[in-house]
Amino acid sequence: MHRHRPIAISLIARRHQSLCPPPTRRWRTSQAITSEGTKTPLPEVALGRSPRSPFYFDTGYALYAKRPSRPFPPPFLSMPSGSFSDPLSTHNRSRDRRSYVNGEMIRGITNGDDAVLVGENFIGANDGVGAWAQKPKGHAALWSRLILHFWALEAERDASVTSTASTSLEPDPITYLQTAYEHTIEATAAPNECKGTTTACGALLHHVQEAAMLEPVLYVTNLGDSQVMVVRPETKEVVYKTTEQWHWFDCPRQLGTNSPDTPKANAVMDKVKIREGDVVLAMSDGVVDNLWEHEVVQNVHESMQRLGHGRQVESEGDGQDTDGRMLDVAKELLKAARTIAEDPYAESPFMERAVEEGLAMEGGKLDDISVVAALCRRRKG
Repeated sequence: MHRHRPIAISLIARRHQSLCPPPTRRWRTSQAITSEGTKTPLPEVALGRSPRSPFYFDTGYALYAKRPSRPFPPPFLSMPSGSFSDPLSTHNRSRDRRSYVNGEMIRGITNGDDAVLVGENFIGANDGVGAWAQKPKGHAALWSRLILHFWALEAERDASVTSTASTSLEPDPITYLQTAYEHTIEATAAPNECKGTTTACGALLHHVQEAAMLEPVLYVTNLGDSQVMVVRPETKEVVYKTTEQWHWFDCPRQLGTNSPDTPKANAVMDKVKIREGDVVLAMSDGVVDNLWEHEVVQNVHESMQRLGHGRQVESEGDGQDTDGRMLDVAKELLKAARTIAEDPYAESPFMERAVEEGLAMEGGKLDDISVVAALCRRRKG
């Protein structure tokens, strides 16, 4: 499909420097890292909090980091032991490379400065502001990951999410996010001071009673310019997508150091009725800055059509089936976004918005790219 190209106008716009840096030319790096999977890890303690909704997400994710993620500083990451004289009670933990906060494994996965979390009823994609890497004690990736971690914890602990399917209680994702924000501030305060900011975008799968049937409903929460999109593959329909929130061009609303934004004041939550078979996407701006909406929809449709025949459906237990299609959907979307991001002459949504702001710019935007794809399914029985 034709990618429309606007005419460039050379005009430098005013920008506020304290929150976001000006847009710069991106270039391909040999240090780029990709990874993929179906779900992000959970500690054993979380398995007992598994949601018992009649619906679940069959999931997959694909990630591209323009540069390797910086290790989390202590105490969030235990550094390797330097001596065999370490006490035996802590020596084994000193070799543990997983990240912890408040004694609990940090949920999700870091992707450059992005973070994603992929579970059976909650998915999220946060985009940390990479400019913090140039600041003393700056660590945007830690902020993006901790916000997701505490956000998921609040959802896990809420009876409306983990109780039986017939519950009449209703989830409150903005309150969960506000609590996560406050916990992140506490965790990154002195003496463990780490500065950073991040966007936040998540989708919580729940249910609603309609007549004699329970139907799936999605609670989507957004602050910033990451995006949740719901696609109905068979009709190529966009059922829903979040609206980007900006302070100004290339400076989204964000949570963290020196930012005036808070979940209670600025996050937007929408309750979206969906169907079994709908595909829910959580994407960082590395996708939406490089692919137009119709390209995302066409990509998902083609992936589902190509992979929809002859796939073996495997049981994961607890009434869940998986056929691996969502991993393929996520990988294809990432590949399409990366192709544009690495092309200095490509036409892209980011270039189009830059020109509308009076900035002379062309090509894709090379950024961390995070894609989570989730298919809404009903449990057996």
